[in-house]
Amino acid sequence: MKKRIVIFASGNGTNAKKIIEYFQSSETAEVIQVIASKKDAKVLEVADSHHIASEFIPKEGFQNPEKLIEKLQSQKVDLIVLAGFLLKIPPAFVEAFPNKIINIHPALLPKFGGKGMYGKFVHEAVAASEEKETGITIHYVNEQYDEGAIIFQTAVPVAKNDTPEQIAKKVQHLEHQHFPKVIETLLSTPNE
Repeated sequence: MKKRIVIFASGNGTNAKKIIEYFQSSETAEVIQVIASKKDAKVLEVADSHHIASEFIPKEGFQNPEKLIEKLQSQKVDLIVLAGFLLKIPPAFVEAFPNKIINIHPALLPKFGGKGMYGKFVHEAVAASEEKETGITIHYVNEQYDEGAIIFQTAVPVAKNDTPEQIAKKVQHLEHQHFPKVIETLLSTPNE
């Protein structure tokens, strides 16, 4: 039986799109639903265009997550993937899905992580700090922002005159290249 993936996202859904497309012809897993935390998130259109169930759940639905937890448990979800999801996952969610929630961060954690560090803010901080490299970190989600156990990291060089936008493009390339493959590896590895 195929493993079941649900994607949580808040924005354009470029990572969600790559994940959906990657698993469309997979024998091991499938994306069964996309959940967005913003009503106008483009990721909802991405899901619809790929015939994937999608749903907008406002912030309150995540602050009082009992109904959503129950629903996902009844769907026998194997992995919740945060792909540009901007809300903090509540402790009840982490407890309900231990080591079944992963996130991708657009930097090499523990650098440039924590509350408020997402998207362009990360790339601006990397550029301002004159780092020689940046990259992506795929990690398990725990009760703290960006502090869960690291699953995978890979780096890309940062040139002295790279703008935050240029850094963002390099990082996004890494995300699209590696995120679906890491998900597949996780789902094909037996749980301890």
